[in-house]
Amino acid sequence: MITVKHYLGLLGFLFVAAWIAFDFGRAVLCLVGAAAFYLIGEIVQGDLDLGEMQARMRRQPPGR
Repeated sequence: MITVKHYLGLLGFLFVAAWIAFDFGRAVLCLVGAAAFYLIGEIVQGDLDLGEMQARMRRQPPGR
């Protein structure tokens, strides 16, 4: 099943691909654009909680 996040990822990919005009050396930007739009979809749908992620990164490992 295709979700909004998948459509946003595709949109990001196509946007960056058109912007670069298919230069192979910069094709990696297509993947970065797709990932960025996918993360936006995660946040919009509420599947990604930035506060929880920040708390996990700040958590001290055991024994410190």
